[in-house]
Amino acid sequence: MSTSAVEPGTRLAERFRLEDRVSESDGATLWKAIDEILARPVAVHTFAPGFPRVHEVVTAARSASRLTDPRLTQVFDAAEDDKASYVVSEWVTGESLTDLLASGPLEPERAAGLVAEAAEALAHAHESQLYHLCLRPSHLVWTTGNTVKVLGVAVDAAMYGLTTDQPALDDAEGLGRLLYAGLTGHWPGDEEEGGLPAAPMTDGHFCTPRQVTAGVPGYLDAVTVRACLPEARRGHGALTTPAEVSDALADVARPMPIPISYPSTPAVASASHTEGIDIAHRQKLAVPPPQPPPHHVPKREGSMVNRVLMTLVVLLVIAAVGVGAWTIGRSLGSPTTPEAQKTVPSTSASASAEAEAVEPESAKGFDPLGDSDEKSDIAKLAVDGKSGTLWKTEAYTSADLGRLKDGVGLLLDMGKSMQISDVVATLGDAPGATVELKVGDSADLDSLKTVATEKNAAGKTTLTPEEPASGQYVLIWFTRVPADAGKFHGTIYEVVVHSPGSA
Repeated sequence: MSTSAVEPGTRLAERFRLEDRVSESDGATLWKAIDEILARPVAVHTFAPGFPRVHEVVTAARSASRLTDPRLTQVFDAAEDDKASYVVSEWVTGESLTDLLASGPLEPERAAGLVAEAAEALAHAHESQLYHLCLRPSHLVWTTGNTVKVLGVAVDAAMYGLTTDQPALDDAEGLGRLLYAGLTGHWPGDEEEGGLPAAPMTDGHFCTPRQVTAGVPGYLDAVTVRACLPEARRGHGALTTPAEVSDALADVARPMPIPISYPSTPAVASASHTEGIDIAHRQKLAVPPPQPPPHHVPKREGSMVNRVLMTLVVLLVIAAVGVGAWTIGRSLGSPTTPEAQKTVPSTSASASAEAEAVEPESAKGFDPLGDSDEKSDIAKLAVDGKSGTLWKTEAYTSADLGRLKDGVGLLLDMGKSMQISDVVATLGDAPGATVELKVGDSADLDSLKTVATEKNAAGKTTLTPEEPASGQYVLIWFTRVPADAGKFHGTIYEVVVHSPGSA
């Protein structure tokens, strides 16, 4: 297929219809396209005849398609032949780091959280011997679904013909440069990058983040220096892999929606994590604690007032002593009463202590009304104890699962039958999900009993059985999924099952 034949409206693999030409560079063209079978937007790279690295790009794309970390761009298809060579990948919507820095540096903790997510995702890619090698602010995206995405792993390096003998070190340095940019709004390179000015220099070396921007915490300055500023390390060890960068940033807060409990309903129910904190702060400031009215006592009457107050205090103390003595005497005369008093709180305490989190033996995507599987390859990410990873359903064209099925979900195998106290599922922050909790001793939909339902669910959702429920299998079942960036899918960041003991 010649370059002139690749025009808007061209269909590839009889399903991907090219819509809009996004960019073109050195014979590679990026398109926004539509997957006509799944009715979703996708990104498609096509290549002009004679593009020298088509084989390398397609090979890299096929390798990247096996990555399961949801923070890395998904590759859906790749083909190489004389008529048309192309790579089809996930269409990501959101704001790149370049966009986020348009109005200046980010809050240090937010910049660190974004890069921490990227570092952890790249560490997973490195485990599969796949590298990025050209990290730039445009490759790090905060999506409209409030997640981090790293674009172009393996594929971009092949497209631009980049190779290195130290891929882990190159990616660690790239992460350090992204952190530098987030903290300062400058790019630690000889030229501007993505509209960011080059970082200032002193004595021929780049200034550290703290020398450029006030308020950068010392530990983040140190992480940046260790990752990408060798001249300023002063004896500190270098961070030479994405995994080491991830470990260095392990304690920073991750930029994901976290539900916040309010004593009263906040004004904006769907506010993001940051907005929610801000609302709570403003509410607290808007209602100052009541102040006692001022007492204006004439000075000449002060001694009389003090004597009266002292007399009242003495009388109250005498009354308290009398009541205490009467209570002790009554207790000594009725030995069974204290015993009953001791029993009640201990029973309550033991009941609450017995309900403990139980780790599932396995998790899988559950689609008995469709093709039997719903992204089982990433199901374990919903039970790995990490708030930054997630499982999500396939994308659908409507909230009712495109009218293709009545439900889809995540199935947990607890290993043995047990009583279920409750299940806490951290969903995406977009409202609109209808979620059912089903429990049973067989992994068959008809055998699983619905014990709790939550409508318009979002964020941290607790599903508590209306009556005692027990079983080996626990199913979080979506019957409606919320909208997200023009698509509809259910998202679960983490699931925790609580049980008072085996059934």
